[in-house]
Amino acid sequence: MGHGDRRGTRESGLSVRIAAVGKIGRGPESELLARYAMRLQPRPFIVEVADGRGATSAEIKRREAVALLAVVPTSAFAIALDPAGESPDSAALASLLARWRAFGRELCFVLGGAEGLDAAVLARADAVLSLGPLTWPHLLARAMLAEQLYRAQSIAGGHPYHRAGRPVVAAKA
Repeated sequence: MGHGDRRGTRESGLSVRIAAVGKIGRGPESELLARYAMRLQPRPFIVEVADGRGATSAEIKRREAVALLAVVPTSAFAIALDPAGESPDSAALASLLARWRAFGRELCFVLGGAEGLDAAVLARADAVLSLGPLTWPHLLARAMLAEQLYRAQSIAGGHPYHRAGRPVVAAKA
């Protein structure tokens, strides 16, 4: 699922793009991403940019930002994934996606590399989401995003994939 995978572009519906740093290659993360991406309608268009190189974290993020911003369409509604972003539950994410789709623009999710996203990418973003306070490998974050997009699609379509009736277990102190 690299640059040439345009299966997510559909004339009949708004497309979804996932722009991410790093090559996912073959392995369990790639297989999991493919599993959920294939369930999404339309399928997302996944664009990978090379990991940045540099002597400092700031230089790496700056170089990755240049590459990411080059693949985010100017007309797209850009959603950056960043730990400081909003962390909705799955039902709230489904509502957000419906609201964003109503704008009639392509949705473009932007995922940084191991150093995170540069301020330039966050400034370009129309929204900022978080996958929660835990730190996740950036290759796994793609699969987690695709799963949550599929879950949101299922919620919006009334599909039983999302089991909202599960009891909430309180955290132990």
